[in-house]
Amino acid sequence: MRIARVLATVVLFGALPAFQGGDRPEVDPPSRVGRLSYLGGSVSFRPGDADDWAAATVNYPLHGGDHLWTDADARAEITLGSTALRLAPYTASGFLALDDHTTQVRLSQGSLSVRLRNLDDEDSFEIDTPNGAVSLLRPGSYRVDVDSTGDTATVTVRRGEAEVTAAGSAFTVKRDQAAVVSGTDSPSYDIRDALPPNDWEEWCASRDRRWDDSRSARYVSRETIGYEDLDEHGDWRDTPDYGPVWVPHPVMAGWAPYRYGHWAWVEPWGWTWIDDASWGFAPFHYGRWVYWDGSWVWVPGHVVARPVYAPALVVFVGGRNWSLAITSGGVAGVAWFPLAPEEPYVPAYHVSNTYIRNVNVTNVNVTNINVTNINVTNINYRNRAAPGAVTVVSQQTFVQSRPVGRSVLVVPRERIEQATVIGTTAAVAPGRRSVLAQPEIVTVRRPPAVVTTRTVVVRRTPPPPPVPFAARQQALRAQPGRPLDAAALASLRARTPAARPNVFVRPAVPAAAGAGPAPTLRPAREGVPPARAVPPPTVAAPQLEKRPPAVPAADRPAADRPAPPAAAPEQHPGRAERPKPATPPTPPTPPAERPERPGRAEHPAPTVAPAERPGRAEHPAPAARAAERPVKAERPAPAATPAPAPTPAPAARPEAAERLQPQGERRPPPAAKQRPEKDRKAEKDTAKEKKPKEDKPKEDKPDRHE
Repeated sequence: MRIARVLATVVLFGALPAFQGGDRPEVDPPSRVGRLSYLGGSVSFRPGDADDWAAATVNYPLHGGDHLWTDADARAEITLGSTALRLAPYTASGFLALDDHTTQVRLSQGSLSVRLRNLDDEDSFEIDTPNGAVSLLRPGSYRVDVDSTGDTATVTVRRGEAEVTAAGSAFTVKRDQAAVVSGTDSPSYDIRDALPPNDWEEWCASRDRRWDDSRSARYVSRETIGYEDLDEHGDWRDTPDYGPVWVPHPVMAGWAPYRYGHWAWVEPWGWTWIDDASWGFAPFHYGRWVYWDGSWVWVPGHVVARPVYAPALVVFVGGRNWSLAITSGGVAGVAWFPLAPEEPYVPAYHVSNTYIRNVNVTNVNVTNINVTNINVTNINYRNRAAPGAVTVVSQQTFVQSRPVGRSVLVVPRERIEQATVIGTTAAVAPGRRSVLAQPEIVTVRRPPAVVTTRTVVVRRTPPPPPVPFAARQQALRAQPGRPLDAAALASLRARTPAARPNVFVRPAVPAAAGAGPAPTLRPAREGVPPARAVPPPTVAAPQLEKRPPAVPAADRPAADRPAPPAAAPEQHPGRAERPKPATPPTPPTPPAERPERPGRAEHPAPTVAPAERPGRAEHPAPAARAAERPVKAERPAPAATPAPAPTPAPAARPEAAERLQPQGERRPPPAAKQRPEKDRKAEKDTAKEKKPKEDKPKEDKPDRHE
């Protein structure tokens, strides 16, 4: 039986780091990344904030803006929790966007396989090709191919359902079907039966079975990135103090966590640990380590639905005088040790209090933490006295991403005991090698320029790419070890031409403008179902820099709150942009036809600890939103609306109407915007005189899982 140690309330009245964001989840980094989990052959990598290509490294955390190239006979695998993406040879791919709810992949050439196990209603998964944007609508198995000329894209659905959008139209690809889209300006499409899987897809299926049969899923969430590698490289044990723990094997004499790997600078988190071990992702970005019964064990902690990724769960020690005392060849030293269970992790990057709670929820009793006054320098850390826990290297080894295990400095124990805790980051500015995560800058194979500059079609407008490191480097030197905040990045992007790189995208649904004929998506032959017209977008894609006003209208009383303008709907990245079936909507698949999630029924479900979701804490629940806007809910429906249909919201806020409708209704509200303005005004005045009714809360729709 697990004996949970309760951490006493941490209220330390030291100076709070100035980079904490209070209750502002919009400043938080994503809670997940894309782990490079397998590399075979020559695979090259280009960070989103650099122009150089480098050799890809296993366990590197990919995020928005990063790109990969697999050369001849090469393969690569990227995992995002329970989702896996796999690249065949001669494939150019990257992330246009990757956050808590949005996965947007660029595929300009080659073959991409996707095994999608979970897809919540608020999530969006999009693959953008030169010929069209592919939206995955259900959990399943998918393959997308783009030929070397970029003129043809093939979408194969083994299980699930996808929607292809191009030239203002969309069509659906169902299970065991393949769609071929040809051309870019005026594309045509064909739908046929899918071909049998080839050898590469069989390899992908063999990798999938590692997830399906994993024993570790009994002890950690399936959204823990890298959990599938634990079975082959360690054993699970039950302890009286920490509950289930994982023990790696085999390990060399003197092995300690965070010693065999290297450091890299990865925005927006900053200094990030890249472990050398094939299993070295989950145990170094989630949970805690502790020296127990003569060896190091990993403590995953309580199970939560989606744990929050952290760059490195360590504490750095040293200080100015101590660093100078261990100089090696004129270069100061950097030292660190792993956090133990119940010791809070307070990021050095810019986050909200909600984020701090969520990143600690698996290993710390967050109800007893006053995150307003945490001082990490004033905690009695358990692992500091553990045998060999503290690792020391020269600053040059640290900054240049050199292998740590080969360069460890031997420091007398009394000197380590004299060192003071300086926080969860090293006060060291990154360099070019830190960004590329390579100790040496060497020439690697890279995709042809025509492939990297090839325009892809997007359904969802991606966020701006990261500000290049060259434009940020001077500002980073002024605050060593800390990434820049959103305001500093916005300033650099606005005044630095080099900070506005071209991302080579064009919309799948052009805006309604111009007098010339719009391109259309045409069936390639008779008998192919016609594509559905997709209405042009009416609002710009949400961006981080576009923040709501200091006193939003939503905070005013309902009677005094003016109707919001049509061009400024409430922004929810990934939710508003999620493609929905065109009118008439496609009926939902009966439960009997949905693929079951493999492996779930075979394992007992662990107790899930409650956790707040980063970036969503400030949004009221659907029922609460309805209660705030009773006048809108009372507005009578247009005459053309059938009686059983739910009452639509004003035309200026169509997304509000969707929230008030039952989940089964996915069709847009009637085109009220075409009615005369004076009629709408009269209706609005009439609605204000009515006594608001209590809105019926919307029934929650269960998440979709495979």
